[in-house]
Amino acid sequence: MHKVDVLIIGAGAAGMLAAAEAGKRGRRVLLVDHAKKAGDKIRISGGGRCNFTNVNTSFKQFLSENPRFAISPLKRFSAQDFIGRVRERKIAFHEKTLGQLFCDESAQQIIDMLLDDLRDAGVELRLKTSVHGVQKTGDRFVVELDDEQVEAEKLVVATGGKSIPKMGATSFGYDLASQFGLRVVETRPALVPLTFDQSTLAPIKELAGVALDPVQVSRGKVQFNEALLFTHRGLSGPAILQISSFWREGDQIKVNMLPGYDIFDQLRAARQDNGKRAVQTVLGQFLPKRVVEFVINEQNISGNLADMSDKKLRTLSDRLAQWVLKPTGSEGYRTAEVTLGGVATDELDNRTMEAKKVPGLYFIGEVVDMTGWLGGYNFQWAWSSAWVAGQAV
Repeated sequence: MHKVDVLIIGAGAAGMLAAAEAGKRGRRVLLVDHAKKAGDKIRISGGGRCNFTNVNTSFKQFLSENPRFAISPLKRFSAQDFIGRVRERKIAFHEKTLGQLFCDESAQQIIDMLLDDLRDAGVELRLKTSVHGVQKTGDRFVVELDDEQVEAEKLVVATGGKSIPKMGATSFGYDLASQFGLRVVETRPALVPLTFDQSTLAPIKELAGVALDPVQVSRGKVQFNEALLFTHRGLSGPAILQISSFWREGDQIKVNMLPGYDIFDQLRAARQDNGKRAVQTVLGQFLPKRVVEFVINEQNISGNLADMSDKKLRTLSDRLAQWVLKPTGSEGYRTAEVTLGGVATDELDNRTMEAKKVPGLYFIGEVVDMTGWLGGYNFQWAWSSAWVAGQAV
């Protein structure tokens, strides 16, 4: 039987960093993954440029039964700590909106950095290797792989969530947690496009490919000011992905197409200045032509501004500022960027990520009930939780 100090399941962002940290400490580490390549989700992230962290990261950008669980890991290995490693590697990067950091060239640079760290730390990496069973005997874990059994003192689960199953995502991490008696918070797709019934979808489909930037999308008191994209299936874009993590079946969402504008005042001023202009002409200064046509047709509006009363202008402006929609669902795990829910934080020690009931068993990254907003937060959780575990195993 092959014996190691630490066995880590999952060679994604969290698994690779944790393995390297443990290896640096002189631990014999085996890192396994059923995928053909390590870091597949890193590779496709950020449009291929990897939104590897966010300079504004704090526990406030996370959804969880207990977001404050993230405070200690995020403090001990912060966004600045990971940025320091990127700089040391001389990977050029840039900041986009809202503190999001992206590689100038390719997400592969982040993967290569992590792979080099694994090699330098003496970690054994086995890809195309599946786990068929895990048992604990005494204070050791016995893990059944494709071709052998491995005995490990510490077992780290970094298998991610259910998002994007075509890349190999499974419920393995949640199932393993349940096997060892740990509570798992109900999971659901997050950061995912929203879909609608046919009556709502029919006119939206005509706008497929049109973007509005920014809009304000809200659900209750939660709101995001980012871009929206019309699709053949409904609505997408950063603002919709963000609100999807807060949306539940039966909820309405509201879209303000022109945040920052009092469009009623704008229309009244335009009427006073030149009432002979068509309302479409004025709205075309603020919105794409196809969106203007969609709203005008929906409101059955025609004629010049001079022909429109204040009441009619108010109705139109309210429609632009408070477009109320009731999604029927989402595109699901197929396109969701992350999975909401996971191994309950009250089952884990945030100083080590170790299961309180099962000494030697650790859960890190997306498999834990800690889901970030869009914009690099989920990667930072992966780095931070992995670093913490890497110091403990």
